[in-house]
Amino acid sequence: MSDNQGEMSIVDHLGELRKRIIYILVVLLVGLIIGLVCANPIYKYLISVDTAKNFQLNAFAFWDGIGMYMKIAMVVALVLTIPFTAYQLWAFVSPGLREVERKAALRYVPYAFILFVIGMAFGYYVVFPMALGFTTTITKNMGLAETYGISQYFNFMFTLVVPIALLFELPLIVMFLTKLRILNPRRLRKMRKMSYFALVFIAVVITPPDFISDFLVTIPLLLLYEFSVYLSSAVYRKQLAADEAADEAAEERYAFPANLE
Repeated sequence: MSDNQGEMSIVDHLGELRKRIIYILVVLLVGLIIGLVCANPIYKYLISVDTAKNFQLNAFAFWDGIGMYMKIAMVVALVLTIPFTAYQLWAFVSPGLREVERKAALRYVPYAFILFVIGMAFGYYVVFPMALGFTTTITKNMGLAETYGISQYFNFMFTLVVPIALLFELPLIVMFLTKLRILNPRRLRKMRKMSYFALVFIAVVITPPDFISDFLVTIPLLLLYEFSVYLSSAVYRKQLAADEAADEAAEERYAFPANLE
């Protein structure tokens, strides 16, 4: 009987997860529609900034223009879906949390959107101009004619900007996992060397192969990790204090009848 109940429990969890994923896909579809509506003004802004003014973008295929609109729409949909996805993740795990933990974790949802937007701004206004300037300088030094396609330009942009924006979610993810007691500051400190190596590797991969660009991207990523450790420590201290208060309250409840005797 207990095995059947356990099996049903697993089935229920899978059904709940499936429902949450469907919700996310629906919001992603709505975001794509909104993104397509906003694609043209966003495109006009992106090609009007100083980074793009120096380039004459060309279409090398009939689908380049439509493909560019779809890429912009996908990024818009991703921005809109990130906080909703965070909420759905919270809704999925919240039954296993205490009331205080549920309320605290729910506060993280708006910050998922804020951090993603900050990450996109950092990627677009800091990393992307550096990478573009480096590659075009090399091209000119080689005496090559610069003829860029619109698809290549936006692919290059989104390949840099979107991963950086996702990396900016690291503090929020660490706080959430600490709240679930999956991570703690002690474990994060033990993982520091491995995490630093991974972040430096990511920075080197997504930036031009020069020390200055690598340094300018690596430092914010390492600071993000240390900030994540700090936030994890703050959450962990509150958890320990809450556990200690709960233990003291339990001891008082059990000690009270004994005192009456």
